[in-house]
Amino acid sequence: MAQHRAPRRPVGIWIAITVALAASVIATLWVPFYNHLIPAFRDFPFFYWYQLMWVPIVAILSAVAYLLSKVARRGNADSQQTATRSRSRSWSSCSRSSPWSASPPPAGARPRTGCT
Repeated sequence: MAQHRAPRRPVGIWIAITVALAASVIATLWVPFYNHLIPAFRDFPFFYWYQLMWVPIVAILSAVAYLLSKVARRGNADSQQTATRSRSRSWSSCSRSSPWSASPPPAGARPRTGCT
């Protein structure tokens, strides 16, 4: 009997998500980054335009992190599905046909379960 490995988790993707979100939090909340009056941009002190510059950047980084998390979850689900499928094939001798007989089921009937 073959031993099944646990599905691999996409650790690299989760590290990229963490770095993207941590960079946006640190860049906007760590005061020494933006505690300056110069350089000014059209009479706006550095503090204001620096914070406003990060609004679209954080939105983009958040969207990228969300999409990467969907990819990681889908990859994890695919590997779990494959592992489950291979186990069910090796453990089950039941056919994959419909649980209903050739005639339509009676009203309120439940499908048969198990092997026949």
